[in-house]
Amino acid sequence: MSAPIKPLTQNFAVAPQLGPDDMADVAAAGYKSVIINRPDFEGGPDQPTAADVSKAAQAAGLQIEYQPVVGSAMTAADVQRFAELLRTLPGPVLAYCRTGTRCTSLFAAAQQLG
Repeated sequence: MSAPIKPLTQNFAVAPQLGPDDMADVAAAGYKSVIINRPDFEGGPDQPTAADVSKAAQAAGLQIEYQPVVGSAMTAADVQRFAELLRTLPGPVLAYCRTGTRCTSLFAAAQQLG
């Protein structure tokens, strides 16, 4: 896998941009679900789309959720949705965005919801 996975807890990790080719490796690493927090085309036309990654994730047996969040405009609704995904998706869960920072911020904010 090209991108480094950074575990934050036993059941949750973040990563920078992943692509369809990474999904089999994510599944092989033991993850059950993936959350995509990077909006499509945020990085331009060369960025893998959520649809392409989702298709590969499903083929690898992963649950997948596309929750695009603009890093500079994160809302309370974004945090609530992320917290709900963490509660309902099978773990361990891997979330990715451009660098992993946005997912880390969402996770930290979701923990504050209790």
